[in-house]
Amino acid sequence: MKAIVVEKLGSPVTPNIRFRDNWPEPAAPKAGWALLRTRATALNQMDLWVGRGVPGLDLSYPRVSGCDACATVEAVGDAADTAWIGKRVIVNAALRVLERLRPEDGTAATLAPNYELIGEHHHGMLAELFLAPLSNLAVVGAETEDEEAHAAAFGLCGLTAWSMMVTKGQLRCGQPVLITGIGGGVATAALSIAKHFGCPTIVTSRKEEKLARAKALGADAGVLDTGQDWSKNVRALTAKRGVDMAVDSSGKATHLNCIRSLARGGAYVTPGCTSGPDATTDLARIFWNQLRLLGSTMGSNDEFREIAALYRARKLFSVVDRVFAAEEAALAYERLEAAEQFGKIVIRW
Repeated sequence: MKAIVVEKLGSPVTPNIRFRDNWPEPAAPKAGWALLRTRATALNQMDLWVGRGVPGLDLSYPRVSGCDACATVEAVGDAADTAWIGKRVIVNAALRVLERLRPEDGTAATLAPNYELIGEHHHGMLAELFLAPLSNLAVVGAETEDEEAHAAAFGLCGLTAWSMMVTKGQLRCGQPVLITGIGGGVATAALSIAKHFGCPTIVTSRKEEKLARAKALGADAGVLDTGQDWSKNVRALTAKRGVDMAVDSSGKATHLNCIRSLARGGAYVTPGCTSGPDATTDLARIFWNQLRLLGSTMGSNDEFREIAALYRARKLFSVVDRVFAAEEAALAYERLEAAEQFGKIVIRW
């Protein structure tokens, strides 16, 4: 079958990407799993990590990445409901890893789930066919190629943003929200969620054109990030009150400005740190203003079904930057690596 393959580790990643038409097809689905035929796949930062090497993981190469797709269910494992067959679905790539219980263990009520990822720990969705658990699927009504591309762009980033903002961050309707680095997949998903909750939303970017595009999607204000202390701009835009939530996937370059931008009791939520993990913070602000700092990774299948329902009802949206044919995979990776995109880069199969 056709597949987009990371042939070997390296940085930049793009020179090691190959389109192949002789990749082995997956085995028949086991009980509780489905075989899916890919309609469209969206790229993520995770795909670059797989190409560069994931700290702590000993991955073999060549391998197939990809953790976001719109696909059609081709077959299901034993005892599964055959009504799944033919459905167009999106896929939660996060596979829950059950904890090993020991006799002396305390409660796991507050223990965060441990995940493996289709496309990272296991061969992924940048192929014509792939396997996934039925419990990780959600039906979408994508009938046209454009709808398939947008559905593929929605899943993982929409889930990540929902889990950190709503489940963990406890976002409430009308609360002012700050989103840094608008243009990335999680940032645009966060904008969609903030607007769904009627939240006044401020976005930042290093590029004026990205601020303009965000405003066209519903952002109320934009702050150009030139390396200055832009928390003063955020304070000015909120009559000095600050925002109730700062959504930040950049990390080192933006963390302190986010902390300075938060209102009392506000939440700093982060799913990543693309500019570095070793951020400078302000502990005095954190304890005095009773701020919450929350890390978040992906999300549960229940959360995935929540966002899928809102997406089907057109309450949440995804943003597609550009669509490439599978044979143009190297060009798609080149654009992802350049970080010039606004929204998700999609591969059409």
